[in-house]
Amino acid sequence: MSTRVVQVRTAVEADVEAAAEVLTAGFLDYPWTAWTVDREDREQRLRALHRLYLSRVGVPFGHVDLGVVDSEVAAVAVWLRASDVPAEVWADIAPAAVELAGARAAAAAAADAALAPYRPSDEHLLLASVAVAPERQGTGLGTRALAPGLERADLEQLPVHLETSSERNVRFYGRLGFGVVEAVELPGGGPRTWLMRREPGTSGRDDR
Repeated sequence: MSTRVVQVRTAVEADVEAAAEVLTAGFLDYPWTAWTVDREDREQRLRALHRLYLSRVGVPFGHVDLGVVDSEVAAVAVWLRASDVPAEVWADIAPAAVELAGARAAAAAAADAALAPYRPSDEHLLLASVAVAPERQGTGLGTRALAPGLERADLEQLPVHLETSSERNVRFYGRLGFGVVEAVELPGGGPRTWLMRREPGTSGRDDR
């Protein structure tokens, strides 16, 4: 399928629903969410989690870039700078996030704790979430949606940090200039998760 990107633009509150749908489809079978979100009603739980984080964190305090094709949101990239999100916001949404994780809440907390020692302590941008609608994958839309965030990182001379539980994603991000910092086996038999970093000024191309 050929893809014609009408635009890559910044999301506003009115885009939360459409963005959450793309993220839900992208993460439904993803190893991390399969491990950290209750399998019962997982799709509904994921949709609610994405709505929560987009509406309370990503849109108001971060930067959410949308790849729009034929007037429909088809790709989402969520960027955050930790220092920009007030601590009380995380505290306010934590109970809802735990409830939505359901029976996997303890596993989610253990997974987060296992990764914490390897996360950067210097000023950086976090690429928190990326997804492309299934029917648009393999068309280059993911790379296009990521381009503005990578350009902002270069402009601000900031490294970018991300975490992925997909080896395919490791190869994809490697072609965009990211290198693996650490690979962590999550406790209790969870999926291997790679922590990756991109230094400012690095560029690359991919066809995803």
